[in-house]
Amino acid sequence: MADLLFFVFATVAIGSAIGVVVARNPVGSLMSMVATLAAVAGIFVLLEAHFLAAVQVIVYAGAIMVLFLFVIMLLNLGHDYERDMKGGVWSVMAFATTGGLAGLLVRQLGRSADSPTFLTGDGGDAIDAALAEYGAVGAIARPLFTDYVVPFELVGILLLVAIVGAIVLAKKDV
Repeated sequence: MADLLFFVFATVAIGSAIGVVVARNPVGSLMSMVATLAAVAGIFVLLEAHFLAAVQVIVYAGAIMVLFLFVIMLLNLGHDYERDMKGGVWSVMAFATTGGLAGLLVRQLGRSADSPTFLTGDGGDAIDAALAEYGAVGAIARPLFTDYVVPFELVGILLLVAIVGAIVLAKKDV
């Protein structure tokens, strides 16, 4: 059952990620991104990373998407009343791409246990050791605030600059 749910979440994530790129309406693109983030949170739950799933929903699908919606409303971009996907060509392409990626995943996961796959390795053992030593929050927070503190802060500054830029762009029209 978990394998079936993984393929459902993966298909939804890939299909809605394609929807983010091909959507002509920014609000439609935003809603596709919310579906993508929700599907990724579902995959985290299947991997028993409940803390990451909660952070995914609260921080990204909640706070960041509200921020993006605020910027879209501030820039007044949501007045394009055309359909997002004209004709069946985009639907067929999205379905074919998702099906192809799902087929590649099934083929890769269906290999025998003695052949090398992307699922082998000691990554799971290292994660289990970090969880046993620090707990779920500590295993995520320790590398985030020690090894990756500079990229973490740079992302925060980048988001702040994006908000200020959106306000400056919108201020010209007012």
